[in-house]
Amino acid sequence: MRRPDPFTVLAWTSTFLVVAFILLPLVEMVRQPSAADLGEALADADVRRAIWLSVATSGGAALISLVFGTPFAYLLARREFRGKRLVESVVDLPIMIPHPVIGIAVLALAGRHHWLGRLAADVGVRVMGSVTGIVVVLTFVGLPFYINTVKNGIEAIPQRLENVSRSLGASSLATFRRVVFPLAWRSMVVGMIMCTARAVSEFGAVVIVAYHPMTAPVLIYERFTAYGLRYSQPVAVWLIFVCLGLFVLLRLFSPRGRERA
Repeated sequence: MRRPDPFTVLAWTSTFLVVAFILLPLVEMVRQPSAADLGEALADADVRRAIWLSVATSGGAALISLVFGTPFAYLLARREFRGKRLVESVVDLPIMIPHPVIGIAVLALAGRHHWLGRLAADVGVRVMGSVTGIVVVLTFVGLPFYINTVKNGIEAIPQRLENVSRSLGASSLATFRRVVFPLAWRSMVVGMIMCTARAVSEFGAVVIVAYHPMTAPVLIYERFTAYGLRYSQPVAVWLIFVCLGLFVLLRLFSPRGRERA
C-alpha cells in the first residue's frame, strides 16, 4: 500500500484548519440568534437605517472609485514612468495604515485649522459627523481594491488591440470606449463590488469621523458595549448576510477561467 505523501497530508490538514478557523466563529454567530431575534432586529428602524446607510455610502464610495479610479488604473496598467512603483505603493497605503489613523488624518485635513477644511466649511460641506465624512473615509479604504482589480483586468487585455485601433485613426478615448471597456467591464464591476464589500465593513475610520449617523458596524459596536452579545449579534448576522450577497455578486461577475486566458 502506497504511503501518503507527507506534504499532501500537511496541505489537506492546513486546508481543514484554515476553513474551520474561518467558518466556526461565523457559523456560531449565525446559529445563536433565533429567527425571532433576527426578525425583531430587522423590524428595528435604527437597524434598517444603519444597514442602508452602510450599503448606500459604500456604493457611493464605489461610484467615486469608478469615476476617478478607472483612468488612474489604466495609466498604471499601460504606462511606464519614473516613480511608478512609488505611486503603486501609495495606492496600497490605505490597506496597511491602521484605520483609526485614517479617520484622524481625514479630520486633520477637514478641520478649521487646515485651509481645505475652512474652504469646505465656507461652501457648506461638513465632514465630521456627516454622511459626507463617511463617504470620504469609505472611499479612502475601498479605492485601492478598485484600482488594483481594474489595473489587473486591463493588463490582461493584449495591448496590440489598442495599437490596431489607434493605427486606424481612433483617439485614445474612442479606443478605450470601443476596445478596452468591452473587455474590462467585468473587472470594473468586480472592483466596485470589492470596494463596496471592503467599505461596508469599515469601523475604525468611520467611528472617528462620524459616530453619528451610525453605520451598521458602529451600531453593532454601540449595542455590544451597551447591551452585550444578545442585542448586537442579530445586527451582526444581517451584516454578514449583506456581505454574503456582495460576494455572491462577486462570483457571478468574476471572469471565468476561459475568459481570463
